Amino acid sequence: MTSTSEPATSTRTGRPPRRALVLTGLGLFVVFLAGAWSAWFFTIDDAFISFRYAANLVAGHGPVWNPDGARVEGFTDFLWVLWAALGAWLGFALPLFMKLTSLVFGLLTLLMLVRTGHRRGGLAGALVAGGAYVVFLPTYFHITSGLETAVFAAVLLRATVLGLRALDGEHVHPWEPPLLLLVLGTLRPDGVLAALPAVLVWLWLTRRSRATWLWTAAAVVVGAGYFAWRWQYYGQLLPNTFYVKFGDLASGRTWVNTTFWLLLPLLVLTLSLLLRRSTRAAGALLVATVLLTYVTYAVSGPTMDYLGRFADHGVPVLCLGAGLAASALGGRWLTALAGTIAVAWSAVAGATAPDLGLMVNYGPDLQRAHVAIGRGLAAAAVPARARTLAVGDAGAIPYYSGWHAIDYIGLNDPQISRGADPTRVITAARPTVVIITAPSPQVQDVRYGVRNLEATAGYEEVAAVPMRGDYHQTIWVLPEFAATVRDHVNAAVAQAAPANDPGRYDETVGRWLDRLKAELPGS
Repeated sequence: MTSTSEPATSTRTGRPPRRALVLTGLGLFVVFLAGAWSAWFFTIDDAFISFRYAANLVAGHGPVWNPDGARVEGFTDFLWVLWAALGAWLGFALPLFMKLTSLVFGLLTLLMLVRTGHRRGGLAGALVAGGAYVVFLPTYFHITSGLETAVFAAVLLRATVLGLRALDGEHVHPWEPPLLLLVLGTLRPDGVLAALPAVLVWLWLTRRSRATWLWTAAAVVVGAGYFAWRWQYYGQLLPNTFYVKFGDLASGRTWVNTTFWLLLPLLVLTLSLLLRRSTRAAGALLVATVLLTYVTYAVSGPTMDYLGRFADHGVPVLCLGAGLAASALGGRWLTALAGTIAVAWSAVAGATAPDLGLMVNYGPDLQRAHVAIGRGLAAAAVPARARTLAVGDAGAIPYYSGWHAIDYIGLNDPQISRGADPTRVITAARPTVVIITAPSPQVQDVRYGVRNLEATAGYEEVAAVPMRGDYHQTIWVLPEFAATVRDHVNAAVAQAAPANDPGRYDETVGRWLDRLKAELPGS
């Protein structure tokens, strides 16, 4: 691909292009830091699932949900769990440790976009690629969520950049593409599919190199060993998420439609690379990467797709594609127009996401409800043998409580995930605590497949903790432990309230902005 070259100096200011690039990079960096700060309080409940597996691994039980229960793989991010285990072993608080990890990878993503955009598309390529990335508000909530989303996106972008370098005949270290393939495949099983275009391009173009085949063979051996181990350890081909939380083709079509409009200019500009001979090969690589990244979600309709979480896996690749396409249009005004549309659309689409009001307030809501409940259970005077609960939101509550947990959604329960009646699983186990998720303090007869009145028969209701106006956790306890659980849970909830938007349950952007204003110096 031919790059758009810059003149030795800017014709308007006389400044060397290096200075313009540095100023552009610094400006994007400042926007990035402001965005990360605005979302720093956010952690998604699902992240605590991986944290629990990591904590059990460090405790010597292996990567399991319950140390004394049947093995189940309720996570998709094995490498992320291992990294969390390292953080736990080192003594770090896992939410902070994983946020900082994602922050570093988010910065690396921005650096790759600016550098590659500039090398292949000049200053315009750097500005559009980096600009579309930093103004997309959901980016920061994926960075601070505690999940592997931002790291996956960064590694996939790096693999794609190496594919572009291979197309240009530039040197690529023979160990790097196979390593990135392994990393993506162990971050998420569908990462293997996403990395294939870049790895195959590199493999074909360097097929005469012995080192290429040696490193590729090593990656295949390690990957096959990992697959065989997890199949033997958990007894199933894929993580439970692929059986429990992925939907059907109808849901997939909804996901495709939502993602299409969210990323429209980035998609169109990336596709436009296919129209020019000079950019066709690079465009084909970028388009194939995005298609294979998204095809898993398009045919399955993933749940928990807050703020385009699964689409975010391919967003940096699309930002790079948009930057390269805008810079290749030929003509300063056309490039400026296309770049402005791409960056402005990313800003507006991210800032007007339908679930933005819910998600920007999710962090404090989780702290004052789920985290507080988990800490209250941990402090309750309940003997170890009786520390058992059944819960639907199986994230922060099981993690902070440390109790043996039945996940009645089924993600972390081998019986329920294979079709067992969750009500019968609960009543047979007779856990000390049953936590019912409901839109109001009044428990519905059936929710998430659980017949709640039957599951809580003989229990006392000790608390109804609101996460937000239409989302409550009602806590039911066996009579002999009701008093201690009531006292400690209510105390933990009261202690958490003052620091987490006390008295406010509205799902509005205004509430989030008020919180940010209160955190500014001098407020």
